Amino acid sequence: MTERRSVATGGATAPEICVIGGGVIGLTSAVVLAEAGYRVRVVARDTAGDTTSAVAGGLCWPYRIQPYDEAVRWSLRSLEVLGELAGRPAETGARLVTGTFASAPAADGGDAGLEAGLDAWYAALPGLRRARAGELPAGCAAGWRARTPLVDMPAHLGHLERRLVAAGGTVVTGAVASLAEAADGVRAVVNCSGLGARELVPDESVHPVQGQLVIVENPGVTEWFTAADAGAEDTAYVLPQPFGLVLGGTAREGAWSREPDPAVAAAIVARCARYFPEVARARVLAHRVGLRPARPAVRLAAERLPDGTVCVHNYGHGGAGVTVSWGCADEVLRLVRAEVAPAQGSTGVPTAT
Repeated sequence: MTERRSVATGGATAPEICVIGGGVIGLTSAVVLAEAGYRVRVVARDTAGDTTSAVAGGLCWPYRIQPYDEAVRWSLRSLEVLGELAGRPAETGARLVTGTFASAPAADGGDAGLEAGLDAWYAALPGLRRARAGELPAGCAAGWRARTPLVDMPAHLGHLERRLVAAGGTVVTGAVASLAEAADGVRAVVNCSGLGARELVPDESVHPVQGQLVIVENPGVTEWFTAADAGAEDTAYVLPQPFGLVLGGTAREGAWSREPDPAVAAAIVARCARYFPEVARARVLAHRVGLRPARPAVRLAAERLPDGTVCVHNYGHGGAGVTVSWGCADEVLRLVRAEVAPAQGSTGVPTAT
C-alpha cells in the first residue's frame, strides 16, 4: 500500500480506526470520526476520483435504497449538512438547486409521483409543491418542484479528503485482502467497501446496479430535472454541474461492465431531448459508467471480528450514497463510541465545516 496523504496526529491515547473505502461513504465516515477526535486511516483500492462516487450525478434524493425509514432519517441529516456546505460551492462542491421531479398525473388528483415511504423526506424539502404548467418542460404532463442539494462529486470528494487530512487523518492507496488484515494494529475497522464487500466480507447479497451517464456542454439548463421511476432500468434526468450537463441514465441490475455502450448513450440523449430538445445538439464531453453497490437493505451495524476487533459495516447504499452519507457517518460514530470508547476530548457529533 502507498500513502497518498499523511499528517501528524495528536491524541496518542485515542483509539485508531481503519476505514476501508475511499468513496463518499468511506470518506464521510472518516471525516466524522476524525473530527470527533479519533486517529483515522482510510485504506482505499482506488483514488477518490476513480470511485463510483465520482461518477454519480450528485442529486440529493433517496434512490434505490432500503430500508426507507432509516434511509429517510439518514437523508435528512445529509440534507442539513449539505445545505450548510452549499454556502461555499466552489470549496465543497455542494449547491442548492431548484428542480422538477416529473410524474404522471393521478386519475383521482392525488399525489402522483411521490413515492410511498418518503413522507418525512418530502416534508423537509424546501419549497416542495406541485409544478405549474408553465414550469414543466415540453412533453411533461405533471410534476413536483423542490430545492435540494446538487453535488459536484469530484469537487466534494476533494473537500472530504482535505477535511480528513486537516483533522489528522491519513489516506492510503491499496487493496485490503481481508477484514482481519485491516484490523491489524487498530481498535476498530469501519467497512465502507461498497461493491467490494461482496468478496471482502463476503456478502453475496451485494450486487451492482450499473449506471451510464453522458456529459454534454450545457446549452443553458440551470435547473435539475428527473423523470425516473424507482424501479425502471431506463430513466431520464438532467443535472447542471460546473463541468457540464449530466444526462442520465440507466439502472441495470447485475451488470458488471464499466465500459460505456454507444447505443445506450444515444438512447440516454434521446430520452433527455424529449424534455430539453437543445441537448440533442450539445457537444458530448464524456461518457461515464458506474456500478452502484446495491443490497436488499443497507448494512449499518457493528460486530466483533474473530480477534475481538470491532468492525462497523457501512455498505449497500445503492443509488443514494451521497444522499445518506452524513446520516450514516453519524451512525458509524455512535456505534464506534458504543463499542470502543469516546475519543479523548470528544465534544459530540461534528457539524458541517
